[in-house]
Amino acid sequence: MEPSGRIRLVLLDDHLLFRESLARLLASERDFELVAECSTPADALKSLHDSEVHVILVDIAIAREFIPCARRARYSGKCLVMAREIDPTGSALLLGSGASGVFLHSDSSARLVQAIRLVASGEAWVDQKVLQLLAQRYPQHENRWFSTLAEREQTVLHGVLDGLSNRKIGDQIGLSESTIKAILQRLFTKAGVRTRSQLVRVALEAPQPLFRG
Repeated sequence: MEPSGRIRLVLLDDHLLFRESLARLLASERDFELVAECSTPADALKSLHDSEVHVILVDIAIAREFIPCARRARYSGKCLVMAREIDPTGSALLLGSGASGVFLHSDSSARLVQAIRLVASGEAWVDQKVLQLLAQRYPQHENRWFSTLAEREQTVLHGVLDGLSNRKIGDQIGLSESTIKAILQRLFTKAGVRTRSQLVRVALEAPQPLFRG
């Protein structure tokens, strides 16, 4: 669900120079509020208890440890992972553990702002380079279980894998946003997942048909 008002953020990265630079970027956006800059998972977890946080930006080296801890601490917001390099297997694991997206440092600041807003609204963000490598890593997914889905479900799933929002998917195929949401919920149920990022991971990782009619 999209937060009302400003998007409250926590930045978790142990590289001081990068953290300070990113903090300045976030502060320049009127709809962002940086709640805390943290260098350790413990500091970030404390900030979650002290205030409402919509999105945590977390370095990939820390994310593997932090995200499960944050979920156990009942953090219900979003985690956007920041990665210096593409790691398809690690990205799939992070998406499965509760990350809402993986963003590459090599991408632009404008794209980062877009990714934060998208994740805050409940969408998933996975860099196209990561998606391409994931698809190469699991090349049989379309032949194996895409065919088990209805045509509209396949189309919506392709849109999700392309990183499109519900509105953009609907615009492309002439359906309302509410209809896309309903189809997406059916995909969640069939895949046994609760989030778009988990759906992406299942779609690209599945070695056999996982969707049930």
